[in-house]
Amino acid sequence: MGDVLLQFFRTTLPDELAAVLQDVLKATETADFLTLRHQDNDATKNVKRENFTLWSDYVFHRLGLLFPFRTEDEQTPIKETLQYRVHLLWAVAVASLNAFVQSTVTGPPLSYKPVEVLFTKDVSGDPTAVRKIQQDLIASLSLDGIAAYKLTPNIELLCLADIILINPVFRKFIELSAWARLRVSFTYQRLLSEPAPSLQTAIYDYLKDVERLVKESEKAQGIQDLHSSFLLERAAVHTHHGLDKQARADLDLATAERKFEFALTGLMGKRTKFQQKDTSQLLVLARSAGTESKATATEASGPKALELNDDTLHETIQFTEKIASMDIKDESKLPPSLANLDPANQPLLEPLDSVILLSLAESIKNTNPADGITREQTIPYAERVLEGGSSNWQVYTHALLVRSRIEGYKTRTMERGLLQLQALVDQIIAETSGEATSNAETGEKVTAFLPGAKEGESAPVEDRLRYIFALCSPSRWELEAELAARWVHIGGLRSALDIYERLEMWAEAALCYAATEKEDKARRMIRRQLFHATNGNDSTADPDSETWEGAPRDPPPAEAPRFYCILGDLDNDLTMYEKAWEVSGKRYARAQRSLGQRYIVQRDYEKAAEAYRLAIKCNALNHPAWFALGCACLELQQFKNAVEAFSRCVQLDETDAEAWSNMAASLLHLRPKTKTPEDEAVEGKVTSHPRTDALKAFKRAATLKHDNHRIWSNVLAVAASTTPPSYADIITSQRRICELRGSTDGEKCVDAEILDLLIKHLVQSAPDTGLDLTAPGLPRLVNELVEKHVKPLITFSPKLWAVLATLYMHSGRPTSALECHEKAWRAVTSQPKWEDQDEKVWDAVVQQTVDLVDAYETLGPRERTEGLAAGSGELVAKDWKFKARSAIRSQAGLDNSRERTYDQLF
Repeated sequence: MGDVLLQFFRTTLPDELAAVLQDVLKATETADFLTLRHQDNDATKNVKRENFTLWSDYVFHRLGLLFPFRTEDEQTPIKETLQYRVHLLWAVAVASLNAFVQSTVTGPPLSYKPVEVLFTKDVSGDPTAVRKIQQDLIASLSLDGIAAYKLTPNIELLCLADIILINPVFRKFIELSAWARLRVSFTYQRLLSEPAPSLQTAIYDYLKDVERLVKESEKAQGIQDLHSSFLLERAAVHTHHGLDKQARADLDLATAERKFEFALTGLMGKRTKFQQKDTSQLLVLARSAGTESKATATEASGPKALELNDDTLHETIQFTEKIASMDIKDESKLPPSLANLDPANQPLLEPLDSVILLSLAESIKNTNPADGITREQTIPYAERVLEGGSSNWQVYTHALLVRSRIEGYKTRTMERGLLQLQALVDQIIAETSGEATSNAETGEKVTAFLPGAKEGESAPVEDRLRYIFALCSPSRWELEAELAARWVHIGGLRSALDIYERLEMWAEAALCYAATEKEDKARRMIRRQLFHATNGNDSTADPDSETWEGAPRDPPPAEAPRFYCILGDLDNDLTMYEKAWEVSGKRYARAQRSLGQRYIVQRDYEKAAEAYRLAIKCNALNHPAWFALGCACLELQQFKNAVEAFSRCVQLDETDAEAWSNMAASLLHLRPKTKTPEDEAVEGKVTSHPRTDALKAFKRAATLKHDNHRIWSNVLAVAASTTPPSYADIITSQRRICELRGSTDGEKCVDAEILDLLIKHLVQSAPDTGLDLTAPGLPRLVNELVEKHVKPLITFSPKLWAVLATLYMHSGRPTSALECHEKAWRAVTSQPKWEDQDEKVWDAVVQQTVDLVDAYETLGPRERTEGLAAGSGELVAKDWKFKARSAIRSQAGLDNSRERTYDQLF
C-alpha cells in the first residue's frame, strides 16, 4: 500500500486514463523522475532558455504551450488529449517533489543527476552555469525578507514541482492538486530560516481545501487511513508553526479514527543496575487496532540503534510486574487490552500509530518547558516505537532521532544521544548524497564518525517516502545544524563551528561566537557577509584583522535582513534594525519586533507600539508581537487597543494565562456599552458589561495558572465589584488564596471587606426561619470557607472576628458569636501602649468596647444552642452584666480625662 495521495489520485482517474497512466504512477511512487521527463514537441522546441532571465520563467512558458485551447473529438488518441497531458504533468510534479525529498531527507541517492535531466546539455555540462541557475532559484525563494538555505541541493526539482502546480489548469482538471500543492508549499516553508507569514497563510488555505475534499469526496471513503493520514500531515504543519493545541487535537482525532489504544502509565521496575527496591517507572503501553496482545517477532527496519553501555543504567527498564501500578491517565483504570500487555514484549505497531506517538512526543516538547520532567514524560513515547520495532524504515529512523534529542540532556545518556545523532547525520548524508561529507572550502571528504549503513539497514524509496510528510523529518543540513547545536550544549564549540562554517550558516556561527563572549569575531563574520573590505579590496583582506567597514554589497545577500538584525543585537544599534527593515522591502517582521523590544526597554511606548503594529502587518499570527503590543497599549492607557491585542493573543494561544489576565485588566478601564432598541429586540442578544467580561477573563487565567495567587486576588476583587456580585466566584477565589498564601501571609490573605459583603448578602437573603448553614448551595459553601479556611488563619484582625460574629449570630450560634466579639475586643486592647497613641486609635478601642457591650446585652441572656449544654436552658453568659462593666472599667480607668466617654454605658 503506497502513499495515500497517489491512492486517492488513482480513484479519481477515468478508466481509460488509469490504464495508460499505470506505469507513470508507479514511477511517481518511487520518485523515478527520470522515467517521466518530458521531450520537446512542436510547441516547445523553439523556446530557448537564453530568452528568459530565470530558469523558472522558461519552464513556466514551456508549460503554457503544452495546454493550448482546442476542440478534441472522440477519435483523438488518449495520449494526445489535454486531459492526459494534465494528469501526466501532475504526476511529474509529484515525482519531482518526491525526488527532492529523497535527495535531501530520506535517501537513497538519486540514480541520476537532476541537472542533466532538467537543463539543456550546454548548461548541464557547465558547472558554473548550473550553479548560477541554482543560486538564482534559491534567491527567488526568499519571501517576506526570509531567505532559503543557500546550499540547498537539487533545488530545481522543488521549483519544477512548484511551477507545474501553480498553473490554473490543474485546479480545473484535478481537485486533488491542492494536496500536492500543500506538500510543495510546506516543503518550501521548511527551507526558510523561519516561517514566512504569507506562505503560512497559503498553506492553511490549502489545508482547508484538502480537508473539504477528503470529507466530501465519495471516492475518498473507501481509501484506508486517508483521513487519518491527512490529520497527521496537518498536525505536522501545526507543530512546525508552533500551534501545539491544534496539533494535539488532530492527533487525538487520528487516534480515535484508527482505534489506536495507548496510555502513559507506570510499572514497578528497576532502572539502574544497583537499585535495591523497585520504583514506579514511566512507560507507554500501546496496541494497534486488530493486533494480538503478544508481540510479533520482527527485526527493526531502520538504522542501527546504539546500545547505552552504561555502568549504572540498564539498557532498558527491568519491569518486575506485569500490571500497571500507577496510572497517569485521568481514568482510574487502563483498558483491558492494555492492562494485559507484557511491557517488555509489546506487539508491533502499525506505522501510522508509531507516527502518532512520535508526533505526541514532539507536541509535548513544544508545549512544555524543556526541563527534566518534560523529557521524562516524552521519552517513553519514543522508546515504545523503538522497543516494539517498526515495520517502516523512516519511522524507525525518526524514532531514533527523537530519542537522541531527549537523551542529549541527561548525564548518563548524553554520550549515546550524541553518538546516535552523529550516526544518523553520517547515514543521512551518505543516503542523500551518495558520498561522505565534504569540507566547503577544501573539498576534502570528512570521515564518517561511525561505519555506514549495512544492507539490512536500508529500505526502498517508496517505504521511506510513504510517511515522510506526516513525520516532518529534518533535511540533512537541518540535522547537521542540530548536531552542531548539541556540540554547543556540551561545550564542543570548535566542532560546532566547523559544522556551521562548512554549511555556510554564518548567522548560527556568529551566534555561537557571541554566546562564548567572542563578539568581535561574531561581528566581523556578519559584517563580511554584508560589506566589502575597508580598503575596498576583498581579495587582499586579512580575515583575522579586517573589520569590513567598506561599502555595502550590492546586491545584498538573501539573508541580509537577518544579518542586520544580528548586528543590531551585537551593537545595540537601532539603525541596523531599520536597515534590515528597508533591505527586506518592509517585509521582515523580526526587524520591527526587535525595534519594539528596544523601545520598550527605553520606555518609549509610542514608538514600541508603532513598531509592533508594523510587525503584525507582516505576520498577524505572531503571538509574542500581539502580547507586546498589548503591553505597550496598556502603558499608553489605550485600553481599547490593548483589549484587541490581548484578544488576538488568546485566539492564537488560549492557554496564555498572562494574556487573559492583561486583557481582563484592560477591560476594567472600558465604559459599559449602551444597549440600543435593536439589541433589546434581538432575542438572546445581551450587551455584556466590560467588568463581567473581565471577570470571565480573570477566571480563565486562574484556571490556566491555578497556583498564581495574584490572579486569584484579581478574580476576588472583580467578582465582588460586579453588579450583582458573583458570590460563587468570591468563595472559590478566597478559598484558593487561603490555600496558596495562608501558610505565609496568615489572615492578611483574607479580604475582610469582601468577606463581610458575602456574609451580609447571605444574611439578607436568608428566610424568616433563620440562616441554615447546612443547606446546599451558597450557605454550605460559605460555612465551609469560614470554618476550614478563614477561621484557622485569624490571629488578630478585629474586622474578621466581627464578620464571623455576624455569621454565627444569624445562624443560631450565639455562644460562638459572643466569643468572636470578645476575641475582636481583645485583639484591639492587646496592642502595646495603645492608650498613648492618637485619638483615632482610642476611638477604635471605644467603638470595639461599645460593640462588645452590645453583644453581651444581646447574646448573654440567650439560651445555649451549641455544645453539650445545648437545650439545657443554660444561658450563653449569665454574668454578662458583670463582664460588660468589667470591660468598660478596664478601659475607662486608663485615662480619667476620657472617662466621660464611657458615661453613656453605665
